[in-house]
Amino acid sequence: MKNFVSLIIGIAIGAIAMYLYCTDDAEAANALGFTAPNGIIKAKGARTLDKAYNLKHSIINDSLFKKSTNGGDNRSSWWSVKDIQNYINYAENQAGELGYTMDGLRVYLGSYPDTKGQTGLTTMFFIPTGNKITSEGSILPTFQGGGTDIPGADGLNRGGHGQPPGANYPQ
Repeated sequence: MKNFVSLIIGIAIGAIAMYLYCTDDAEAANALGFTAPNGIIKAKGARTLDKAYNLKHSIINDSLFKKSTNGGDNRSSWWSVKDIQNYINYAENQAGELGYTMDGLRVYLGSYPDTKGQTGLTTMFFIPTGNKITSEGSILPTFQGGGTDIPGADGLNRGGHGQPPGANYPQ
């Protein structure tokens, strides 16, 4: 009987320990069981980052756009959830065809070329990242690191810009 009680207590302690170990952040897990991904910031943190970027943006905007009437250079890009979900599916499939396992997305800042005397606006685009598939059937995990751009993979661009383009967070 003493061993049985010890077993039950051990199982209960183990279950509690596993629950605490597997729960990243009590605030992040809501009633539906969603867990917040790494890197979540609160709105206040987003405002801090946006304000810190103001000096860099004003240097770029003032030197290139000379008080333009179109609202200046882009500060943000927007994609629909459907477009991002479709892109992730597309990129995972293409990564597999290219011999890679996709592990994430990298966001790059870019700029459209100057055309017809107008300065090209800043844009942001996604590129899939991953690891080369090196073996099949291995039971040992590969510790290659991750997050390298997948050569030849298509990116996602053409997000909508802010209203006006130079608008700060939040819009």
